[in-house]
Amino acid sequence: MTFMKTTATAVAALCLAAQAYAADITLRLAHLNPEDPFASHSGAMASVFKSLVESNSNGRIEVQLFPNGQLGKDNEVIEQVRSGLVESTISSSGGMAQHYPLVGVFDIPFAFPNIGVASDVIDLASPFGEKFAADLEAKTGLKVLGLLDSGGFFAFTSSKGPIASVEDMEGQRIRTMTLPTHEAIISSLGGQPTALPWAEVYTALQTGVADGQMNPVPIIAFAKFDEVQKFLSVTNHLITPYIWTMSPDFYDSLSAEDQYLVTWAAEVATDAGRSMSRVIEASEKGLPALAAKMDVNVVTPEEQAKFAAAAQPAVRALIEEKYGAEGIEMLDSMLSSIDAAK
Repeated sequence: MTFMKTTATAVAALCLAAQAYAADITLRLAHLNPEDPFASHSGAMASVFKSLVESNSNGRIEVQLFPNGQLGKDNEVIEQVRSGLVESTISSSGGMAQHYPLVGVFDIPFAFPNIGVASDVIDLASPFGEKFAADLEAKTGLKVLGLLDSGGFFAFTSSKGPIASVEDMEGQRIRTMTLPTHEAIISSLGGQPTALPWAEVYTALQTGVADGQMNPVPIIAFAKFDEVQKFLSVTNHLITPYIWTMSPDFYDSLSAEDQYLVTWAAEVATDAGRSMSRVIEASEKGLPALAAKMDVNVVTPEEQAKFAAAAQPAVRALIEEKYGAEGIEMLDSMLSSIDAAK
């Protein structure tokens, strides 16, 4: 009984202490992926950011995390950030495309030769990253906190068979993000693009609404697509960005000290997310785990060249048609940045 009373007193004291030191500022951060920092790069980013901000503000700033698309579809949460209903979100290029279509310039197949070059270019500190973020901020009003790859190079999965050549794409219904450039890639290769939001992909693959999809290996792994797909084809045809944004009104409301803290913490967290993607790719959570359950093939360089020859002109033509000289200028700026980073 004495122990119970003592415990109750301690709990009450902790509650009162929590009330006394309640956060002055609440920052809600949403993302699409699992909360586990060892399962996804955005999970790692969110966890590191929360730890750094809360500890370095002595609890004045509370970071509330909303993983797994809890607050809505990607593009919907971006709109919530733009309107000030949510403070921050880490988004895919598919979600951002509905607010900033020029994100489609990243979708030239086989533009990035390796992950090192991709990491150099898809970064706020790179010349292209600075240019891209400044244009996005000017057109959307969002504050850009971070820019990194979406988890690595894309691979195809399918329930129909391996995709080892362009001919194997014929007639396959491939889920894409709601990006015209991704649809153009699939169409140019002879497939049937099926644009679906992320929340519907697993069910679509399970029910046959889509035959396959394309994503980086870490995303394929944590989404458990191995449960509904038999074949995985390593094509390395695309690498797209994840973009971390914040409400400008919220950011501007912070003191200069807190602005520095948030910006610094986001930079460190973005580096952690980029590193976590590489760890997942190289660990038993990545390709080895998928290979234990799926038939895996690696597309040869000769076949990659055929994929590129079919898809690159189609995507470039689409960018020029939809976004004009501005789109081509942004695309060429990215390609120049890639050449400089090689």
